[in-house]
Formats: sequence, C-alpha cells, structure tokens
Amino acid sequence: MADEEGGPEMVSFRELAARLRSEGVVTLSHQRISQLSREDPAFPPVVQIGRSKAVDYRKARPYFAGRKLRPGTRTDLHPPAAE
Repeated sequence: MADEEGGPEMVSFRELAARLRSEGVVTLSHQRISQLSREDPAFPPVVQIGRSKAVDYRKARPYFAGRKLRPGTRTDLHPPAAE
C-alpha cells in the first residue's frame, strides 16, 4: 500500500475488484464497480485514463469496507405471488 503522505494510488476498476477480493473486503465484479461509480453519489472521484476509469485505492477501500451489502432477490427462485 502506498505511503499515506504520497499521492493517490490510482487503480483501474478491474484492479480495484481484484484487490478488494484478495484483501477480503468484498467480492464484486469490475462491472458492478462501474455501475456503482455511475449511480452512487458517495462513490470516490473517478478519473478517465485512456479508455479505462480509475479511482484512488486509498479512498475506494474505506468506501467499500463501510458499504452495507444489499444483495438482490433471485426471481427465478421466488416466483411472484399469485393474486
């Protein structure tokens, strides 16, 4: 991990997903991270680098560590109730 006094530690969404998984913070795909970056106003600032988007890992890790998981319900296992 980068020195706290240094500059940002920019990582792509793909790298962010891999690091969060390897550190046991959360398991998400880079696609889900991309979706969160578009939909959640609290998401850390995103920077476009070439064709990739990147975020400062030192800001992203606490965001994901403190985020409450809200998994969806599988509709194929729970059919809609009959009226």
